[in-house]
Amino acid sequence: MLAKMLAKITATTLLLLLSLAAVAAQGVVNVQSNHSVAATATRFESIATDKGLTVFNRIDHGAGAAKVGMALPPTQIILFGNPKVGTPLMQCQRTAAIDLPQKMLIWQDEAGKVWLSYNDPQYLKARHKLQGCDEVVAKITKVLSKLSKAAAN
Repeated sequence: MLAKMLAKITATTLLLLLSLAAVAAQGVVNVQSNHSVAATATRFESIATDKGLTVFNRIDHGAGAAKVGMALPPTQIILFGNPKVGTPLMQCQRTAAIDLPQKMLIWQDEAGKVWLSYNDPQYLKARHKLQGCDEVVAKITKVLSKLSKAAAN
């Protein structure tokens, strides 16, 4: 009986780890927020601006869906960046421009939890085969992590 329980626990744990690996492989980082989508987006926008980043746009996908008679749980995206950081990525590989400016997705899942999601800079590095930009990628990784955690808490 104990062996069967341990086997089930091991199988469940393995399945969970494989699921997490699949999400990580997609190149998206998710940070759970303690606030609503609107409040999290406002917090993120304020924090980013205070840190000297430019907020280019804030898109409310839920409002867009409502305009065409469709329902979508709260979903917003903020486009932001800093040419001092983004330009070196494009100098390393021009195709990186397709993923710039940076985007922060703030959304509510089916269980009512709110998330901030963004492209993992390591994923972008691999996607665009960025060479010689390790320092910039590391800086972006650190900034995105700090911004998302500050907006979430």
